[in-house]
Amino acid sequence: MKATRIVSGTAVPLDRSDVDTDQIIPSDWLKQVSRTGFEKGLFSEWRDDRDFVLNDERYAGATILVGGTNFGTGSSREHAVWAIQQYGFEAVISPRFADIFRNNCTKNGLVPAQIQPDAAAELMAAVQADPDLEITVDVQRRQVEAPAIGFEAAFPLEASTQQRFLEGLDDIGITLRHTEAIDGYERRRLPWLPAAT
Repeated sequence: MKATRIVSGTAVPLDRSDVDTDQIIPSDWLKQVSRTGFEKGLFSEWRDDRDFVLNDERYAGATILVGGTNFGTGSSREHAVWAIQQYGFEAVISPRFADIFRNNCTKNGLVPAQIQPDAAAELMAAVQADPDLEITVDVQRRQVEAPAIGFEAAFPLEASTQQRFLEGLDDIGITLRHTEAIDGYERRRLPWLPAAT
């Protein structure tokens, strides 16, 4: 997982509520054996509609996805986060995330910035009006900003989760921070106990 302090760039306004993980990455895509290539399946059923926002060239190259309420509801598939990241998004902004999706984001390095509903509606409208609007998601300050329109909104992030992002630590990285203690335990482990593998 790469360290993330700030995500800056333009955004895609996905003005839909209750977007579930099967809409983010349909189940047909879960048959892959590798963890790559999921960007092709991101919102694939909606992308057949040429008016779907991801097909709008004005939003090409965006690094932030602005979603509606209850984003990421449904199954616990991590593939939804992988698809969003592999498409090029580094942060998702929403007035509410499904808990499991939010947790999958934090463990995979996708910043979930949950802002108040009125602020989310204001930002959605601003991005729809100006596809070139620059947005910053500041993990260090826990703040979403769009300076050109004077927009600022705080988002919650637990200190331990914030540290994950700032230091680029996934679960394995966090465990490896305790290598010395693990090695010490193994040296003291009674010989009749099962060995670590």
